[in-house]
Amino acid sequence: MTELPTAPERGPTPPDPGDPLVVMSEVEKHFGELHVLKNINLQVARGEVLVVLGPSGSGKSTLCRTLNRLEPIDSGTITIDGVELPSEGRGLARLRADVGMVFQSFNLFAHKTVLDNVTLGPIKVRKHRSTEAKRRGMELLERVGVASQAAKYPAQLSGGQQQRVAIARALAMDPKMILFDEPTSALDPEMVQEVLDVMVGLASQGMTMLVVTHEMGFARKAANRVAFMADGEIVEEANPETFFTAPTSLRAKDFLGKILAH
Repeated sequence: MTELPTAPERGPTPPDPGDPLVVMSEVEKHFGELHVLKNINLQVARGEVLVVLGPSGSGKSTLCRTLNRLEPIDSGTITIDGVELPSEGRGLARLRADVGMVFQSFNLFAHKTVLDNVTLGPIKVRKHRSTEAKRRGMELLERVGVASQAAKYPAQLSGGQQQRVAIARALAMDPKMILFDEPTSALDPEMVQEVLDVMVGLASQGMTMLVVTHEMGFARKAANRVAFMADGEIVEEANPETFFTAPTSLRAKDFLGKILAH
């Protein structure tokens, strides 16, 4: 039987809610007949860690992917740092440079070394000099604990190591925020914690993060706020302590009850 995670001794400092980095307003999204996002109204403040929870198929990953337009929306608006999400072109490329993303399946370039994976974006997009990009890349690989793997190729690394490289790659672009789409769901259980530890460290250092995850311990420890989704809607938003101890919606109570039952 799995118990809900205990609360941390001292949670993260809440960011200023009056300074949102991300604003989603009346966002709608369909996949054919399937209505996957329904009237989404959501803000993410600068420096906030927002964890999106919910059952499979609730629209969590789609919501995450709309924020850098990997999924276009049908209606509504999304603004990042006061600028409405561009639909294409250079504006979209600039936005994707400012909004990092860490995927479930790592998405590293198999034919490039670990260090080359981390430096490619800064060199090609940010136009950094190769020597500076490599110096910064090694710093970031050290930060996530895989500097010794810099000359290897992704296939030579464990899943946990690959995901930490993916986090370093996102950080290398000096993003305004990072999106995490179920970053530990493809990992073996023993590798999950090494990735979560890196994410907790980023949260403590003030990185703005939106994290779609099933890791309740991370949500309780690192989140400033939890958004609970079901059937394409945001059903409930609360701080982690309130959500885990006193959820208000029947859907959230049912969701947490099933977690407790396993």
